[in-house]
Amino acid sequence: MKVGVLGSGVVGQVLADGFLKHGHEVMRGSRDAGKLAAWRADAGPEARTGTFAEAARFGDVVVLAVKGTAAAGVVDACGGALDGKPVLDTTNPIADAPPEKGVLRFFTGPNESLMEALQAKAPRARFVKAFSCVGNALMVNPRLAGGRPTMFVCGDDEGAKQQVASVLDQFGWETEDLGAAAAARAIEPLCMLWCIPGFLRNDWEHAFKVLRR
Repeated sequence: MKVGVLGSGVVGQVLADGFLKHGHEVMRGSRDAGKLAAWRADAGPEARTGTFAEAARFGDVVVLAVKGTAAAGVVDACGGALDGKPVLDTTNPIADAPPEKGVLRFFTGPNESLMEALQAKAPRARFVKAFSCVGNALMVNPRLAGGRPTMFVCGDDEGAKQQVASVLDQFGWETEDLGAAAAARAIEPLCMLWCIPGFLRNDWEHAFKVLRR
């Protein structure tokens, strides 16, 4: 599979390296290709770099891995290159203000989500929320007590969610499908919950898991 990864930060690098590890071709996109030169030099023959639009056109699947405050601009920069493609949306609407007593601040309200806004901006793309409720160090094949952790996903396109579930299975996760894009209003705040132990106790080695009878 060809994967376009949008973003030059650590989340984009971790996921790009994960896809390469599992045998996929990857192109990372950035506004400044120079930011990715060192990664490209070390990543091997299946790795490429380009602009956001070039990476979006390259991928059979696209990963949006940028700051929430930059996400809308990156989607705009891709133009129509996201049309028809599954877009793994890892973003969270984290505000620039510092956390309050360990709780992140969001720039969205309780009855809206960043993913819904991005889906409205690119209505022909097939957004799926994923990798938004865990830190980057645990995104690819985490080893945690209790077996595979649970990744919460949502989106309006069933086929895209099935493709994302296959990726998650390869990356060592169980998938909990919470339905349509509106469920991102509940999934995105899990980032706040996940971060609290880290901010309060420097405990970042955990993930969520759904247990059933």
